[in-house]
Amino acid sequence: MFSMALLCLSQLVLLVGSVSYGPTFPSPLSKEEEKETIARMMEGDQEAKHSLITHNLRLVAHICKKYAVNGRDLDDLISIGSIGLIKAVNTFDPERGRPIGSYAARCIENEILMSLRQEKKTKGEIGIDEVIGTDKDGNQVRLIDVMGISSDCTEQQAETSMDVQRLKAAIERVLGERERVIIELRFGLVAGRCKTQREIADLLGISRSYVSRIEKKALRLLRDALEE
Repeated sequence: MFSMALLCLSQLVLLVGSVSYGPTFPSPLSKEEEKETIARMMEGDQEAKHSLITHNLRLVAHICKKYAVNGRDLDDLISIGSIGLIKAVNTFDPERGRPIGSYAARCIENEILMSLRQEKKTKGEIGIDEVIGTDKDGNQVRLIDVMGISSDCTEQQAETSMDVQRLKAAIERVLGERERVIIELRFGLVAGRCKTQREIADLLGISRSYVSRIEKKALRLLRDALEE
């Protein structure tokens, strides 16, 4: 679990600087471009994997907007959804015959729903029949509905151990103590659970916007370190 968290973080770091997390995301690939990019990824092309992630960020934003209610921060949800997208690309198997878009949507939604479940569980607010969100059709989703979620999206492939080791070293080398703590809490590198920016803000006694600024700065520092 820790290795998968690091692997996802290493790939999320690579998005920083190359993609603007705002109202505009890269356009989706055409069917032919997608097919060719998947083929290259299956041959080990890391640039192709990065391309599949960045060109599916609109899907992340679309799904996250449904959950940005009751004070939930959209940027926070997009970060969580992006982790689901990265897991989807890492575990995608074209031999199973399903489109990457539908598979990614499932993984993105699972990641968000599991995060909401963990958040409510931590606060002691959740029961087996508790409603924790809505599905893509607007139907209420209860905890019992997601407890049997397939592990497809979280299967661990052979990790890129070099990237993981470089990221571990970079976290220790280039991040200050507060930056390191926020990254570790944000991406579940310590307790195995990703915390929201609001939870981290409350824990550290600072504003959510300040947590967001530190997180973005830390990701950029890590990106620069990995590109050296």
